[in-house]
Amino acid sequence: MNCYVTAETAPGETRAALTPASAAELIKLGLTVRARSGLGTAAHYADADYTKAGVILTEDHAAALADADIVLRVRKPPAEDIARMKRGALHLSFLDPFNEPALLAAFAAAGVTAVSLEMIPRTTLAQKMDALSSQSSLAGYSAVIEAAQRLRMVLPMMMTPAGTILPARVFVVGVGVAGLQAIATAKRLGARVEAFDTRPGVEEQVKSLGAKFVKIELGATGQTAGGYAQALTPEQIAKQQAGMAKICAQADIVITTAKVFGRPAPRLLTQAMLDGMKPGSVVVDLAVESGGNVASSRPGEDVVTPHGVTIVGHHCIEGTVSHHATQVLAANFAAWLVHFWDVKTKTLRLDSPDEILRGCLLTRGGVVVHPQFQKAEGQKG
Repeated sequence: MNCYVTAETAPGETRAALTPASAAELIKLGLTVRARSGLGTAAHYADADYTKAGVILTEDHAAALADADIVLRVRKPPAEDIARMKRGALHLSFLDPFNEPALLAAFAAAGVTAVSLEMIPRTTLAQKMDALSSQSSLAGYSAVIEAAQRLRMVLPMMMTPAGTILPARVFVVGVGVAGLQAIATAKRLGARVEAFDTRPGVEEQVKSLGAKFVKIELGATGQTAGGYAQALTPEQIAKQQAGMAKICAQADIVITTAKVFGRPAPRLLTQAMLDGMKPGSVVVDLAVESGGNVASSRPGEDVVTPHGVTIVGHHCIEGTVSHHATQVLAANFAAWLVHFWDVKTKTLRLDSPDEILRGCLLTRGGVVVHPQFQKAEGQKG
């Protein structure tokens, strides 16, 4: 079988779906691996290292795509790439399926088997292929680093002959994978860290990292079966905003990570809350691509409010550490393929009743097969 890994075309995307190490793992399975020349350049992986690992580099994207049985990429493909793929081929990437019905329809029409990285279940068995978690961890780290670079202050307490410098105050909203890494990074840099989450079970995790958990009484809250925070009611959001306003006013850095899977991100920091923050403080909105947690945040931009608060809306903040983001993402891709690889037939086992496959397989055999994305009249596959 032929596997083709294409370079990314989305503006500013610096990650890749393959490293020389992951390529060697795929080649051991019996796959012929082709990749676009310059695939890993932005993440500091040289073409020579891919070639040494056994990858066949190509400049002919259209031909490689048409010949591929498996296509790997980071971002969702352009429509013309789907049309070029042969029927029965497998496409694996982030697909944003809740917001891309036309993309799923295009995959089905082309007879392409589409697998979404976002939909891989967050289970123990699927940990090695959980790309959302691997990238979120790096996003949490990068959020602190990006904020620290813009803050114009040091984060740790320092005793100097000229006096004591107090530690910077960091407030993390949302204690998932990204939030926990943000807390840990800020603590390692010496900041005073506080955190809040609507889920009742994360307080001990926050305390175990040396941070203070902020309690705001919201009533009944919880999380989904996949580990995501449940959406709050408008009344609960208002209570949360009121409780957070005082903490934000004292903070030097605020990092928001609150996402509701498949739905727009909740708006947590209002303009009034931003106006109450100290001049020079920094807010990093890690949910900016799904609508944003912060008023005035914009994807791909730094916005400075009239009161001097900088809002960072990086469209892919994990891409600022693209070498390691690519390393772990490529390992996620390889783990998925290894899990479904049949060593005897040297093909993918896509007919098994595997819970991971049921969660992430979107289209196959010319139809949308995932129940959440089938058309109202019902498509069966």
